[in-house]
Amino acid sequence: MSEHQAPPPAPDASPAALPCLKIKAAIKKTLPVTGPQAPTLRELMHWYCMNTNTHGCRRIVVSRGRLRRLLWILLTLMAVGLILWYCAQLVINYYMASVSVTVHFHKLRFPAVTICNINPYKYSAIKDHLAELDKETMEALASLYSFSGSQPRERREAGGEEAEEGGFLQRFPLRRLDSFPSQATRGASAGYKRRIEGNLFPGSSGMVNVKSPQDMVGFQLCDTTNKSDCALYKFSSGVNAIQEWYKLHYMNIMAQIDGEEKERMSYSADELILSCFFDGVSCDSRNFTSFHHPMHGNCYTFNSGKDGRILSTSTGGSENGLQVILYVDEADYNPFLVTATGAKIVVHDQDEYPFIEDIGTEIETATATSIGMHFTTSRRLGKPYSNCTEDGSDVPVKNLYNKSYSLQICLHSCFQDSMVKTCGCAQYAQPLPDGAEFCNYKKYPNWMYCYYKLHEQFVKEQLGCQQICREACSLKEWTLTTSLAQWPSTVSEDWMLRVLSWEKGRDSNKTLNKTDLANLMVFYKDLNERFITENPANNLVVLLSNFGGQLGLWMSCSVVCVIEIVEVFFIDTLSIILRRCWQKAKKWWRARKGGPGEEAGAAHSPHRGPEHLGHDNPACIPHDEGDDDDLPTFNTAMRLPVPPGHPPPRTPPPNYSALNLAGSFSGQLDDTLEVRT
Repeated sequence: MSEHQAPPPAPDASPAALPCLKIKAAIKKTLPVTGPQAPTLRELMHWYCMNTNTHGCRRIVVSRGRLRRLLWILLTLMAVGLILWYCAQLVINYYMASVSVTVHFHKLRFPAVTICNINPYKYSAIKDHLAELDKETMEALASLYSFSGSQPRERREAGGEEAEEGGFLQRFPLRRLDSFPSQATRGASAGYKRRIEGNLFPGSSGMVNVKSPQDMVGFQLCDTTNKSDCALYKFSSGVNAIQEWYKLHYMNIMAQIDGEEKERMSYSADELILSCFFDGVSCDSRNFTSFHHPMHGNCYTFNSGKDGRILSTSTGGSENGLQVILYVDEADYNPFLVTATGAKIVVHDQDEYPFIEDIGTEIETATATSIGMHFTTSRRLGKPYSNCTEDGSDVPVKNLYNKSYSLQICLHSCFQDSMVKTCGCAQYAQPLPDGAEFCNYKKYPNWMYCYYKLHEQFVKEQLGCQQICREACSLKEWTLTTSLAQWPSTVSEDWMLRVLSWEKGRDSNKTLNKTDLANLMVFYKDLNERFITENPANNLVVLLSNFGGQLGLWMSCSVVCVIEIVEVFFIDTLSIILRRCWQKAKKWWRARKGGPGEEAGAAHSPHRGPEHLGHDNPACIPHDEGDDDDLPTFNTAMRLPVPPGHPPPRTPPPNYSALNLAGSFSGQLDDTLEVRT
């Protein structure tokens, strides 16, 4: 019979089970199953932990000390728990077939809307203060352009004499460019808000100076302490030159008028606003908050939030916004200060200051102006991603506007502060700092020359304000879309003007003209609030993910593996180095304490019989169990003392205790050996 014959079937096996037993025996013979021959469950777990690629389980077994094992048990259990939780979430999300759609309808906060008349003060109320200035302006027009009628030469001569008596033309004569001395043309630039420097545009000399000097108009500013230090400000158009010259003297006069009187000379809310509707509900001048602007007079803000209540709207469209009819009274405009008719508006947040002169939108008369808005909220990241500031507290510039920080507020405040420090007084168009006063000729005769020089440095970014001031991290912006239509229409003009004239005639008997009226509508085009938010391209999660991807791709490492590397190459390595240094220090201390006599006594030791040769020689045995000296080699054995009458020792046999397979490393110290029970 063959040796590999199958064992006979059991006596109780039925004939039907014989084929199954044969198949089972064939499978066992063909596919033998081998595995750990562990007699107990503890040894099976020990075998698994020593042979698995799961680093945490292996570190639990091989770690020395209870504390270290406990830490590895906690780390491993934590990792297993996180894996199970995250895998459960993935499975739940995978099999979740439901869809949730949520639609939110919410009211959008309506912004503040500031409205100002382009003409700051009623000319009939302020003309007494400007009488001499207007007179000299007319004389300058007659002198330069033969403005009013006959005998231009005689008027020019008379104008020159009156200019000497008046003072405005005498201080800063307004002349044609060819009448100024040639040495005064250095440092030429344009005036306030119309500055054109020669090096600002390539080829600007050919672009600006297209006219001959006799056709260009300008005025000269000189330092009162040094008459030779002068600068000529020239303009390619006489209109700009006259307006700039007039505005400089106008600011000088207004700086000397009391604030309450200026408010009385400007337009009241009832005079400016004829009718008001918001979100289909009637409103009036009581819904507007007034404030006085130096260059625009009395301005009025709708929905300022001053009383703690901010209006909102729940529907977009022109019928659900702000609708006002404005009365500008064109006949009472200052002919030299403003050359346009209408109003200016600014849409802004309740905490922001309305910069009418910088970002104001002009509203035409005899026109219906519809302004549709889109609201956008922007959020920038601060340091180290950008140089923006949260609230301006870290910017070394005092906020003069008592509103939330913005870049414009910082720049204007910085310039005003430099103006006070350099010129000794404050510029009229900006808020007054504490302890300062506005500039005027009587107290500060040199302020205008100083102001122009300082502003020239500001434009060239030599004053340092552009370097100090920073953008705000949070920004609320209303994007405006403007459309115009003729208003009132030809067929409705008659009855509308009659009704509005009758309503206003209750206070003053005056017939209105459509050129005195402006229709304004401000509304949300939709209620979609747009958010623009900066997010860091690389955060901690992305950094750890990138590290994990690279370690897993090239070294097949995980978080537990990284912890193991830190433990072995940093903690254990540092511990071994410190232990070695400690042992060497103890050895050096014992040698120093024992002295040379101890070494001599060791050389004449009586234990020098034949049994003390090789590695059994006391000279080869460490003096202290804690020492970790190297085992003897052939060279060290040859230097050992030889007993009289005995041959030199041969190569010492190995120290078989080092071949103990129970330890992980050879030559371990006693305090690191594992004690197994």
